[in-house]
Amino acid sequence: MLYRRFGKTNEMVSALGFGCMRLPIIGNDPTNIDEDKAISMVRYAIAAGVNYVDTAYPYHGTGFMHGGASEPFVAKALRDGYRKKVKLATKLPSWLIKTRADMDRYLNEQLERLETDTIDFYLVHALNKGLWPVLQEAGIGEFLDQAIKDGRIKHAGFSYHDQAGLFKEIVDSYDWSFCQIQYNYMDEEYQAGRAGLEYAANKGLGIAIMEPLRGGNLVNIPDEAKAIVEQADIMRTPAEWALRWVWNHQEVSVVLSGMSTMDQVTENIRVAQEAQVDSLTAKEMKIIDDIKTLFNARTKVNCTACAYCMPCPEGINIPGCFSAYNDYWIFGGSPEPKQRYGILAKLGAPASKCVECGSCESHCPQGIAIREELKKAKELFE
Repeated sequence: MLYRRFGKTNEMVSALGFGCMRLPIIGNDPTNIDEDKAISMVRYAIAAGVNYVDTAYPYHGTGFMHGGASEPFVAKALRDGYRKKVKLATKLPSWLIKTRADMDRYLNEQLERLETDTIDFYLVHALNKGLWPVLQEAGIGEFLDQAIKDGRIKHAGFSYHDQAGLFKEIVDSYDWSFCQIQYNYMDEEYQAGRAGLEYAANKGLGIAIMEPLRGGNLVNIPDEAKAIVEQADIMRTPAEWALRWVWNHQEVSVVLSGMSTMDQVTENIRVAQEAQVDSLTAKEMKIIDDIKTLFNARTKVNCTACAYCMPCPEGINIPGCFSAYNDYWIFGGSPEPKQRYGILAKLGAPASKCVECGSCESHCPQGIAIREELKKAKELFE
């Protein structure tokens, strides 16, 4: 297994991290983790050299308001001496924080759920422009300083879900050791993007990458994309191409993969053992660029997720609706976009809530006919 230095922490972490958000389950209940299979997978990965295990408060739950099954599962998986072999990462549920006391309460609860005295890498979860001011007002910096001082956590970081401008502001607002961003060959300009990746690296932060396979969409690619891949001198699976592209960046410390089968674990470990910075050839980079061009040509709505259309008076997550709608067409009817749209609907933010007030269109820098496109998303998904 290859290892990389994790920014200011000076810790060496495995190139592959085990993300515990998509563990195998029994039936359709996300809280019913198939513990026998999942524990075997986690321990196999650790034996192969994976030393970064990532979870979060809501993972494998029924919503975001209560703790899910992932953290208690990780505690079980890391018994029998395995906890000493890994760096453990979990996240403060930032959307539940209203006061300074809330921060301590959730951290202490997580320590109990994880059956540990300290968390190696503690992230403030899913920061965006709505959550960040609330956390600042509640004293997030003071909380992190105190948690490090008293040993409950070793290193403080954050995960991010908003635009690049706010990302830089957050990076500069506290002495973070690391951060976690979404990054893959289709999302170079999405959220923090390449600009955020380079900015954080220049500030000395370790960088963990989430969604390297874009929710599995970069694995189940359409036939036209497979034909492009077949032009390569070395045959690789779509997953390997996507992972190698991320690991090709020197700024990246660890790539998190939410693995749900043993086959995925073994493939990802194999790729992680071989992937080096700047190892892709010019021809191989062109192959990936050609795939991106193909996917971009299938894009139905030219939405950059700038969020100038937000907030919607009716509560619609307009960029989220368009992201799911585009991905459905880009990836040949993959089921993942429908599942993602279903989550938006459960959160009360589907396209069908549109009353055609038009306030969104007056702010859209792309000139998108948002009302008409939302109708198309509604027709497809609802």
